[in-house]
Amino acid sequence: MRRKTTRHGLSLADAAYDAVREAILRGQLKPGAPLSRRRLATDLRMSVIPVTDALRRLEEDGLVESRPRAGTRVRIPSESDVRELYELREALESQSARLFAERATRAGRDEVRRLAREVDTLFVRLGGDESGKIAFRFVVHTTHVQFHMRVAELAGSRLVRQMIDRKHVLILNWLFDVVGRRTPLPPHFHASLADALASGDPVAADAAMREHVRYGLNEISRRIGALAASEWRERRRPQRRKRAIRKTA
Repeated sequence: MRRKTTRHGLSLADAAYDAVREAILRGQLKPGAPLSRRRLATDLRMSVIPVTDALRRLEEDGLVESRPRAGTRVRIPSESDVRELYELREALESQSARLFAERATRAGRDEVRRLAREVDTLFVRLGGDESGKIAFRFVVHTTHVQFHMRVAELAGSRLVRQMIDRKHVLILNWLFDVVGRRTPLPPHFHASLADALASGDPVAADAAMREHVRYGLNEISRRIGALAASEWRERRRPQRRKRAIRKTA
């Protein structure tokens, strides 16, 4: 049986997955926000079946959580979730940094320096208080993820890059950062990292990446720990609210 698709060739389940995931990462659906399958299906102009599949995949990604009699909501990470994610990211990206220092070409080093300056410029424009800047914040964090993924690609280890991607360490870090960080990043935060990566010294690159990943961890853990103290509530009859999900084409 042929799967129904959008005019862009995506399956309806893929389209629903992309729409909800983007709304979460944009901050339109915040941690703890309830997710009604029927309401999402109505907003996306599709049946409940592809929406259910999309929410299952998002739960596997760690962005959504479900409980009996309480429904489904955007996941509220625990303090231990945050620390374990940072430990995993540190392990993967520090290895990526070492390999980049050893293997990257001159062109690759120049590219990473350029991307780092671009990311720093975007974070300066964003500032510390990110409220009211949802669309621009999405651009900033998308570029930030692209910078780190490019370092992993130029490190020349397909497996390390796949692990970073498949474990969603940068995406989840992005979500934790949006929820928990309020202190602005230091000036030239990514440019300094890029200089260490491009130095050709794997020990210096490793140390710089570890310091980079750990920055702000205590603030983020504390804020998310307070957020995680909120408890599940049993479902009530849904109230009409402003739609947060874009309709698919």
